[in-house]
Amino acid sequence: MNKKLTFLALSFIVALNLNAKDADLMMATTTSTDNTGLLDALAPVYKAKTGVELKWVAVGTGQALEMGKNCDADVLFVHSPAVEKKFVQEGNGIDRTAVMYNDYILVGDKGLASKFKNKNLGEVFKTIKDEKIKFFSRGDKSGTHNKEVTVWKKVTGQAPEKESWYNQTGQGMISTINIAAEQKGVTLTDRGTFIKYEDTKKGKSPLAIISQGDENLKNFYSVIAVNPKKCQNADYENTKEFISWITSDEGQKFIADFKLMGKPLFTPDAKERMSK
Repeated sequence: MNKKLTFLALSFIVALNLNAKDADLMMATTTSTDNTGLLDALAPVYKAKTGVELKWVAVGTGQALEMGKNCDADVLFVHSPAVEKKFVQEGNGIDRTAVMYNDYILVGDKGLASKFKNKNLGEVFKTIKDEKIKFFSRGDKSGTHNKEVTVWKKVTGQAPEKESWYNQTGQGMISTINIAAEQKGVTLTDRGTFIKYEDTKKGKSPLAIISQGDENLKNFYSVIAVNPKKCQNADYENTKEFISWITSDEGQKFIADFKLMGKPLFTPDAKERMSK
């Protein structure tokens, strides 16, 4: 092969490599999508469909957004609308898209359940405060922690911080639920993670739901592409494909069909909800 042909062949190979689709997609996500097992179930289905391996780090939403800012992820899958909007407005992310929702619930030791019977959300929080019932907060700037603080402020006027009965674990949701159970206290959790917790207890959970159904407890999830104009190594092409799939009829049906103990953990809503 002469030098000209050799050069053309090498150029062609380099061009193929430059244009080749990456074999994986790096996601920063919240602990609930991981703890519930949703991503473990979804990843092999997505790989079979696209050939792309989904990899993820599960942290609080605040940490996930920091990973996006630091260009350590391609796509974010998170659930704290106010801070997500700020992330996008500051130019760190694009294509914020609704995916699904579940709701938050308050769970507490079964021995405490009678204290909260027939009380609305505000009355429940007031009872916790007035009776100094042990409350366990994640305290980690996650989506769940942000929601908890918002609800405290809305229903009681201010969020507790240094009160003796208010405990910040600095840990993920499953760990915080376990601590609340061990300490016979109360915590706020997303429903999906609590169902996962119940599943591990095989019907012997020491915790019961003490408040649910209030409109203030809706829990909306979105996906966000890390802005490739800010992070040049961000895999925007694969991210666009993932967003397209998870919001498609196929992806939304997968979410709807994902259950534990016969209970759905999330409700798909890409078709019904604009990103809030």
